Amino acid sequence: MAYYILAFIVFYLLISIRVLNQYERGVVFTLGKFKGVRDAGITMIFVPFQSMTRISLRTVTMQIPSQKIITKDNVSIDIAAVAYYKISDPEKAVISIENVYNAINQISQTTVRNVVGRFSLDQLLAETAKINEEIKTVIDGHTEPWGTSVTAVEIKDIQLPDNMQRAMAKEAEAERERRAKIVAAEGEFQASVKLGQAADIITAHPVALQLRTLQTMAEIATEKNSTIIFPAQFMTTVEEALKMLKQDSISK
Repeated sequence: MAYYILAFIVFYLLISIRVLNQYERGVVFTLGKFKGVRDAGITMIFVPFQSMTRISLRTVTMQIPSQKIITKDNVSIDIAAVAYYKISDPEKAVISIENVYNAINQISQTTVRNVVGRFSLDQLLAETAKINEEIKTVIDGHTEPWGTSVTAVEIKDIQLPDNMQRAMAKEAEAERERRAKIVAAEGEFQASVKLGQAADIITAHPVALQLRTLQTMAEIATEKNSTIIFPAQFMTTVEEALKMLKQDSISK
C-alpha cells in the first residue's frame, strides 16, 4: 500500500512540474486568488488547487486591417497599419482584460480612424511620422491599464481613389513642366547676359568679329562642304585691314 502511495506522490509531483521559457512568465492562481508571477525556469503547480497562465513578454506584431477613412478635406481613402506591442505587467494583462490581443486590435482600428480623420490628405502624405506617433500615444494611453505598452505604430499602405490618383498625377506633371520652364528661362537669361558681354567686347575690338567669322568658316570647312559663303562684312573688314597696313607702312 505504501508503495502505491509513494508512486502516486511521485507521479503527482512529475505532472506538477512546469517549465517556463526565458521570454515567458507564469501568472499563478491558488483557489482562484492571485498568488504571484513566476519567472522563467522550472516551477511547480499543484493541480487542482493551483492554475497558471503563460504570458509571453516578446513584442507582438499586430496587423491593423484596412479600413475606409474620410480625411479632413473629404477624401475617401483606405488605410492599413501595423502595431507593435509587448506585455510589461503580466498580472494586469491576465486580470484586467479578457483577451489583450483582441482588445488592442479593436482600439487600434478605432484610433487610426479617429486620428487620421483629423488630417487632410496632403498632411497625411507629408507628415506620416507625426501621425504615427500620435496614433501610438493614443493607443498606449488606452492599453497602459492592461499592462501592455505599444512600442510603435506604422501606416504601411494608403490607397487613394482612381480619380484622386489621376488628379495627383496631373498636378505632379504640371509641377515638373513649371520647373522645366523656369530652368529654360534661367538658361536663356544667362545666355543673353553672356551674349551682351560678348557684344561689348566685339564693339571695343572690331578685329574680334573678323576672328569669329574665320572660326565659323573653319568649322564649316571641317564638314567637307564644297561651298563656302563669305558674308559681305567680311570683305569690308578685309579692306579696312589692308588700309591699316598701308597706313602703317607709310608712317614707317
